This record gives sequence, structure tokens and C-alpha cells, in this order.
Amino acid sequence: MKEQLKEVRHDYIRYANCWEDADILMDALAIKSGDRVLSIGSAGDNSFSMLAYDPEFVLAVDINPVQLNLIVLKKAAIASLDHESFLQFLGFHDCPNRWDLFLIVKQMLPPELAAFWSGRKKEIEDGIIYQGKFERYFKSFRKNILPLIHTEKRISELFNEKNSVQQEQFFHAEWNNRRWRILFKLFFSKFVMGRLGRDPEFLKEVKVPVSTFILDQSKKHLSSVNCQQNYFLQFMLTGQFKTALPNYARKESFEVIKKKLDRIMIYNGFAEAAFNEYQGFNKFNLSNIFEYMNPAVFRSVSKNLVQNGQPGSRYAYWNLMVPRQMSEINPELVPDREKADTFTQKDNGFFYSKFIIDVKS
Repeated sequence: MKEQLKEVRHDYIRYANCWEDADILMDALAIKSGDRVLSIGSAGDNSFSMLAYDPEFVLAVDINPVQLNLIVLKKAAIASLDHESFLQFLGFHDCPNRWDLFLIVKQMLPPELAAFWSGRKKEIEDGIIYQGKFERYFKSFRKNILPLIHTEKRISELFNEKNSVQQEQFFHAEWNNRRWRILFKLFFSKFVMGRLGRDPEFLKEVKVPVSTFILDQSKKHLSSVNCQQNYFLQFMLTGQFKTALPNYARKESFEVIKKKLDRIMIYNGFAEAAFNEYQGFNKFNLSNIFEYMNPAVFRSVSKNLVQNGQPGSRYAYWNLMVPRQMSEINPELVPDREKADTFTQKDNGFFYSKFIIDVKS
């Protein structure tokens, strides 16, 4: 897999938040006391969420060392701040003294990371949850494109409580105008997304028209009542999590996670390489890592993951625009289609085409 990603830069924050729905992920994995979890690190949010379910161990794995630096920063913030100060520090809530909070958090960081984050004062002061390339991509859409299409009032009306008929009528009559379709498809084209949002290397295996796919996914969701409480969508269109916080940042989760921080570790490298140092995993959060793998690499990586999973292991992951399912090429796996289909329907990450659960026999 190294060859496929040799052109990908790993020297900046790609994602400041996890964009996979932790609520369906937690239900899918059914983490319980004693479980050992391998979790794709990303921004750390979903790996932290797992701690609330009393696993023995969570290993957050990522090939981007800056993403792991972000996870360590969030871990130090959870350890050293109360809940409200934590929300203010990361950027969920307004804060006039974010740098002062960092000076508290800094005391919990190892020296090299204290120096790393001390050199990023503006990112800290502006709220770290807004500083990923993906988040800046949405900000650009929100600031430069969306005002050309809809007023703030209409954006607010999208999230107002309505029944299913009213929501669908609103979408078709008020939201889905010609400017929305044209500008949306331009901004979320493969070319623009590759330059401003995701890395172009992550889109190499995509064979469908990117902008058309995402427009269709948004149409299905925005015309449904499910969009009204979708905090991911709220962040994309308004820059704020309004009706709910991500799972790990909710007070009830935060207080439990705070007590179990010693159970999360980080690993810089590929997931399959982590087995050289850590074993005994029975729960796997694989994000959408198969999206950028060609078929040969996918077969090799999935075989390795299955071989290193304990009997009864559960593997949860997403497809975006590239169809990849481990159970189709690994006879030891059985898909849990009923649960996966249910979770796909309620997924706040509406842009994903499919949520998958595979279980090792």
C-alpha cells in the first residue's frame, strides 16, 4: 500500500473532526468490557468514543503523524480540562482565552508535541476543530458558494422541524434550485475536491462522476426529515454543531472517557503493520480506508486484517464511491446485512453510500 500513497502528503491536519458517525459505529461494534479495538485514528474522535464502553485497549492507527499529534492534543485536553473548558478550547463553544487554555493543556503534552503545538498559535486560537483541510473545504463552500444560492434564513429553514411531506416539499420548492445544482456540482467535482478537500490520490479508484454522486446523496438526505437533526450537515452549512455534539464531546461520554484515557494508544503506520507490535484485536473501526486501494491491495490488506482478528471479530467500515466489501473475498467473514442496512439509513454521514459490518466466524 505504500506505493499507492507515496505521493500523498502527511505533514498537515487533513481532518480536524471524524466524519464517520460514531453513534452507528458504537452500535455496530458492540464494544464491551475486555475488548481490544483497532481504530483508524483520523482526528481521534471515534477512537475516544470507544473508551466509554470499557474496552481493555484502543489502538488509534494513522499514517499521518500530524493526525496523531492532533489525537494527543485532544487527549491532553480531555485530561486537563473540565467539559465546558474542553468545548471552548477545541472550538465547539466561543472562547475569549483559548491560548490560556492551551497553556494548561500544554503541561500534559510530551516536550516535542508541546513545541509542535506552541508553534501553531493561530490554529489553536481559531479553534482546532476548524483547522483541517477538509473543514476548510467546507468553510470555503459555506463562505463563497452557499451565499450565492441560499439566504441564511433559508438555510435555517432547512433544519426547522417539519413532517416528511413538508420536508420534501421544502427541498424541491425552496432548496433544490438551478444555482444549487450547478454550483454544488462545480464545487464538489473530482478536480476541486482533489485540490481543496481530499487528496487526489484518494480519488484514483473512483469510477463514478464524483459531483453527481454527492449531489444525489445530498438530495436523498436533504429531502428527508433525518437532515433536521444532522449535526454533521449543520457544521457543513453553518459552521457549528447545533442540535448535538459529536459522540466523544458530549458531557456523558466525556466524563467516562476522561477516566479511561490510559487505555488509548497511538500507532504511526499502516493498520496491517501494527500487528507486528500489538495483537489480540476483536473489534475493528476501519473508517473508509479501502476507498483508495486498488483491488489487489484491498485483497491483501483485508486478508491481513482477517488473519489478525480473533474469532468473532467485528469489522465496521464505510464505502463512499468505491465498492469494497471484505466478506465478498474472505470466506471467514459473514456480513451482518440487516444491521448494516439499518445503520446506513440513519447514518449522519449521509455522503457515504454504504455502511458495512462483517463478522469473523
